[in-house]
Amino acid sequence: MSKKNESKRIPTAFTEEQFNSFILPHLYIPKYGPKPKISYFKKFTYISKILTTGSQWHELVVDKDETGQPEIHYSNIHRTHLLWSGHGSYEEIFVNSVVTLKNNNLLDLEVIHGDGTTQSAKKGGDNLGFNGHKKIKGDKHIVFSDRNCNIVAPFLSVPGNRNECAAFESAFGKLKKSFKAFGISFHGSIMSLDGVYNSKANRKLIHNSQMTPNINLRKCDKERKGRNQKFDEKIFKERFHTIERAFAWEDKFKRLLMRFEYISHVFDSFKYLAYTFINLRHFP
Repeated sequence: MSKKNESKRIPTAFTEEQFNSFILPHLYIPKYGPKPKISYFKKFTYISKILTTGSQWHELVVDKDETGQPEIHYSNIHRTHLLWSGHGSYEEIFVNSVVTLKNNNLLDLEVIHGDGTTQSAKKGGDNLGFNGHKKIKGDKHIVFSDRNCNIVAPFLSVPGNRNECAAFESAFGKLKKSFKAFGISFHGSIMSLDGVYNSKANRKLIHNSQMTPNINLRKCDKERKGRNQKFDEKIFKERFHTIERAFAWEDKFKRLLMRFEYISHVFDSFKYLAYTFINLRHFP
């Protein structure tokens, strides 16, 4: 395992200089309309507070202006979040974090770990399904990380009742498309997955992409007749120090512990922002 895979403090906010460098170029800025009451940096900081604290929008603590009144209404911050979410700004910010890691040689793609995570959505919403395994109604996300606990591609969001094995093809397609756009080669890499993803179709998909599958063998896989499937248990155990650690870091952002957003892409925007913070932990 890479020596770079060390826990670092996960940031929850940016300085104005970092914001202008990493974030501002990828935000949707309207060309027309009234001038905003506060800077985009402050708006982004308020949104980051919602992500970190998990508070409701109307409970957001807003700074006072010179008259002693709140400098902006919380609904204005919420509308800005919806605007950026609708235009895909948060995904662009996340993609930029992956490119930044690549340019600084902080990606270790010798092994790519994939796994799914499920969020409960008790308030309802779109893109939902009942997950019989976890006994919750919500949506799940299939995520890929490298050996340094970096999230390396946009995730796939599906209803909670979707089988992850069947959804892997779409998730893997997003990974390949992203790597091609980033100019990153994954040929020769090892794709490490849990046993739920083990199928002939998924193995063939990985092989045809010039990668090596390393998928945990379930009891039924071991008893199945035919060609033996290669499996390196040592590589598989890395997942508890890579993608599972990244999921644990994700819990630092309280807004992601449960899905409160009715519209799925608005909730996904919060996840992209959290993964951006995780990826940029390497930079002071």
